[in-house]
Amino acid sequence: MASTAHKDPEQVRERFEPESEVERKAAQFAQWVRESKHFIAFTGAGVSTSAGIPDFRGPQGVWTMRAQGKVATSRTTTLQAVPTLSHMCLVELQNRGALKYLVSQNTDGLHRKSGIRPDVISELHGNSNREYCKQCGKEYIRDYRAVASYRHDVHDHKTGRKCSVCGSDLHDSIINFNEPLPQQPLRNAISHAYAADLCLVLGSSLTVSPANTIPEIVATKSPPGKLCIVNLQRTPYDHLAHLRVWANTDDFMGRVMRHLGYPIPDFMLHRRIVVDVKEGAVEVRGVDVDGTHASLLSRVEIDDGKAIADDEPFVFRMRAGLRPGVEIPLKLHFMGWYGEPSVTITHRIEAIPSSTLYIMDYNPKTAKWNWKREGDTREAGKTDGTHADVKKADGKNLQDVAGSGAVPAGTGMADTARREE
Repeated sequence: MASTAHKDPEQVRERFEPESEVERKAAQFAQWVRESKHFIAFTGAGVSTSAGIPDFRGPQGVWTMRAQGKVATSRTTTLQAVPTLSHMCLVELQNRGALKYLVSQNTDGLHRKSGIRPDVISELHGNSNREYCKQCGKEYIRDYRAVASYRHDVHDHKTGRKCSVCGSDLHDSIINFNEPLPQQPLRNAISHAYAADLCLVLGSSLTVSPANTIPEIVATKSPPGKLCIVNLQRTPYDHLAHLRVWANTDDFMGRVMRHLGYPIPDFMLHRRIVVDVKEGAVEVRGVDVDGTHASLLSRVEIDDGKAIADDEPFVFRMRAGLRPGVEIPLKLHFMGWYGEPSVTITHRIEAIPSSTLYIMDYNPKTAKWNWKREGDTREAGKTDGTHADVKKADGKNLQDVAGSGAVPAGTGMADTARREE
């Protein structure tokens, strides 16, 4: 909120040190990463500013501008923002086993979208793409904003949707001011802070408690771990830092990766789609890497529109024709925040009942999809951004199904593709 904006102009002022100093410190930090047994990172809004998302207390930050009666400008939305170089560096460090844990104050969801695994991160202030059921605990990842309107009460987190398991109200995961942090993520963060021998702070003013105690724990425990703070503004814990860097996070992280000899991966949009086949029905659904339900699709078609499901759950009722060997062309329509085109995959039924996972990656730079069926050693499917190169399997094709099973959308028949109550 505006009352938390820096009031001292010296706190607002951003500092940049000479490139030679940034280079020297990047080399030193890279050496610490090599020597570390338990390296953790702590991130704030500064890691997302180069993606077009404003920070909070910088010169053009949300709270800084609001304190002046102005509105901060954003070049994009959190749904369309591309994870930054800093985000992707952390993903590579995770994948190589160097980064053991990530603690973030950010709610933009870019860490998860970039490829950080859910078991490696504590999102202490929530995630604008995640909602959950307080009654049964089920979580949902959405490829849209899953945030309450707060129209009547800033502490009313109901999103207006219902849990598919127990029917209770769903709540967003955002932590507003004067609300307690989620206990398990906080416990995980504290545990890793005590285990850490190295902590990297990226783009945080370290002024919001209790999240800001995580780097403090690392630097003050016995024996202490090394603390590196990379931020353009002063922080209240600068005196605890073994290495204080006055630079943009992308600049510093790019140099660190070069000294480590690690590549910086391109951002890939990762999607996991499950096709469930049972007697008389086919369901298509999205899941996160840990199996959590994920709303990733806007529409699914069978056989180029002969049957259409345009709302979750994407269920197709079949009167006849489902049997092993049958192929079902499924056209998947995604949300399109990165311009990702629809994809047609040919799903071959191996058994009934069965559940099959498709692992899909989309590169926004090339506008191409790559995917594979889990456990399939054949060449992965690909698109050139306009159509799919689909492998044909042996056995019966969809004509054995579509004529008598998949009912065209708009017929009004009870077993057409529809939203299940």
